[in-house]
Amino acid sequence: MANILYKDESYALVGALFEVYNNLGSGFSEIVYKDALEYELKNRKIQFTREKEFSVSYKDIILPHKFYADFVVDEKIILEIKAVENSHDKFFAQCINYLKASNCRLAILANFHKDLLDHRRILL
Repeated sequence: MANILYKDESYALVGALFEVYNNLGSGFSEIVYKDALEYELKNRKIQFTREKEFSVSYKDIILPHKFYADFVVDEKIILEIKAVENSHDKFFAQCINYLKASNCRLAILANFHKDLLDHRRILL
């Protein structure tokens, strides 16, 4: 059987995502899902930082543009939340950039779509 990176932590996060979706359903804006997820993560005693800032180094400088990941869980998993009709490649690329800037190895991209909760693991 394949080794799954952060299997237990991922399972806990997906469980929290589905708890939020099962209680709120669809149709809310992204910020509502983030607020509900923050509540759920706290209740489950999952360590996280919300809106964590990351800088990008280039040669001998730090670039002025910063990245802000929705959640960083256990200082090792980026959790990015969307509430859009269709998941776009730009969201996948956004997660890759967050992984590079943060030195994390796993991102979970979750989309609270109008009909379902979609989530995807992204490894770097």
